[in-house]
Amino acid sequence: MSSKTKSESRPKARIAVFKFASCDGCQLSLLDAEDELLTVAGSVQIAYFPEASRTMLKGPYDIGLVEGSITTHTDAQRIQEVRRQCKTLITIGACATAGGIQALRNWKDVDEFIRVVYATPQFISTLKLSTPIAEHVPVDFELRGCPINKLQLIELIAASLVGRKPNIPTYSVCIECKRKGNVCIAVTQDAVCMGPVTQAGCGALCPSYNRGCYGCFGPMESANSASLANHFHYLGLPSDRAVRAFRGFNAWAWQFRKASEECEKR
Repeated sequence: MSSKTKSESRPKARIAVFKFASCDGCQLSLLDAEDELLTVAGSVQIAYFPEASRTMLKGPYDIGLVEGSITTHTDAQRIQEVRRQCKTLITIGACATAGGIQALRNWKDVDEFIRVVYATPQFISTLKLSTPIAEHVPVDFELRGCPINKLQLIELIAASLVGRKPNIPTYSVCIECKRKGNVCIAVTQDAVCMGPVTQAGCGALCPSYNRGCYGCFGPMESANSASLANHFHYLGLPSDRAVRAFRGFNAWAWQFRKASEECEKR
């Protein structure tokens, strides 16, 4: 009998994918990484992934990927169980890392929304806030984006399998613009651009098409959001427009939240 190699004898890492309040876009990014997944396919077993398979294996799991924010009492209880079942817990996407676009309700009267929208409001049970996973349980890594970059996700999974630090950039979208040779539209056109405070990952998609960055990947490391807010004020941007710039897909990220609330006071 031929002896097995070390990689063949090593048990496969069990991966589980969980969904909370979200649009499923980040899970679809994983499914879209068809060819790239082949590089790690021999080392992993997709044990739980309702979006892609009817096979639901019970935990514990080596790696848990969580998409979506916490918006209901049931969510708040369920994430505790997910955390207990996962050795490594990774949140993927703006909803899971910063509350998502649904966090815009955090500045409004949720009860009023329920009263206006639903014919029988008494049947609706929800939390006042839409919050990221890290506000409820310890998280091992947050992968930003709306949606996430599929190559970053594969890099993160591969790094987790071998126990190394993932090579995920923490610099701003401005660096991506420089590398692509884009002319800075924030400087030359006085455009409303979140690039200086937004983490790289999209390849400077919007600025490459002459549009300001919308901040899809959330605040970069050490983001100076207050300085950008002052720049918007210097441009004469109305305060409500400046607030909307910070309150997008990552509105509840504290760097953007604080800046938006300062803009609101002006």
